Amino acid sequence: MDEKKAAQLKKLEAESADLMQRIRAEQDLEKKKKLIVKREGIQRKATAIKGNRKVSRETKRDLVAYSFIAPNFIGFAVFTLVPIVFAFLLAFMNWDGSNAISFVGLKNFMRLPGDTFFLAALKNTIIYVIGTVPLTLIASMGLAIVLNQKIKARGFFRTIAFFPYVASLVAITAVWSMIFHPSKGPVNYILLNVFGVAQQNLPKWFSGGLVLVTLILFSVWKYMGYYMVIYLAGLQGISAELYEAGSLDGANTWQKFRYITWPQLRSTTFFVMVMLTINCFKVYDIAVMLAGGGDGKLSTSATVLVYYIYQNAFNYWDLGYSSAIAMVLFAMVLVITLVQFWYEKKMEE
Repeated sequence: MDEKKAAQLKKLEAESADLMQRIRAEQDLEKKKKLIVKREGIQRKATAIKGNRKVSRETKRDLVAYSFIAPNFIGFAVFTLVPIVFAFLLAFMNWDGSNAISFVGLKNFMRLPGDTFFLAALKNTIIYVIGTVPLTLIASMGLAIVLNQKIKARGFFRTIAFFPYVASLVAITAVWSMIFHPSKGPVNYILLNVFGVAQQNLPKWFSGGLVLVTLILFSVWKYMGYYMVIYLAGLQGISAELYEAGSLDGANTWQKFRYITWPQLRSTTFFVMVMLTINCFKVYDIAVMLAGGGDGKLSTSATVLVYYIYQNAFNYWDLGYSSAIAMVLFAMVLVITLVQFWYEKKMEE
């Protein structure tokens, strides 16, 4: 061993001995743990020098672990992280994708209050979220409770309920478009011939004020099966002894749900609510496929924020303004999610 390594080893051993004394004298458990970790790192370095290894065994293990993580992280960084950071910066810029980028400060955000189409998209998105989230929660929980009982063909009914979620969006939106067709659909046919609604008064499900109702109903039908599975997992984690104890105390079905099922499903409901809210704010494909018609263009009554972001970015090539709208959407989702976490934490206290 040369003199340089010997001096380095001596220094490390002195540091290790000093840390050992501090560990013995330290009373705070957390600080003691940190000192132990630090001393272990120094000992590994000293062991590597003694064994004349350029890289310690622990470092080699870390490198192997990082090599497994690296491909996924690189893909995430290139295709997700970098575009997100660029979108944040682009919100303060003016760029059409071909000419030079210029800094405009808050100008893009100042355009938003006077943009009628943005306000309409914001209103439609909020209405869609308010309508879809509670209805999907109720429908998925109700389905889970019913299909958690010992009934015949339970697996078949679970599959049927889950099928809309995994089915092709193109196929099921085509089916819905035919079912709710203003003149040829069976829904309006029943309204006309069974309930006696006049031809001129038949609802136009994909235009006007009813388009959001149709989108909400479709979304509830499509996603309730997925969240039903999550609720089923939560229900099956509830001990049967709780229900037995409730029965012995004379609790009826509603009281069992109120005092046993609902409290036990609170964490599951919180997860479902957060995921549903985020997904509803990101709605795009359902709106375009169901209400976009043949050209995929949405009317003002059906425009949602993500569609308006896409329209400004790739139809008008106003990339700075579309990024500003995206930042508004991001801020809304972030604030609502933080409020949901705060409320959940408060309920647990």
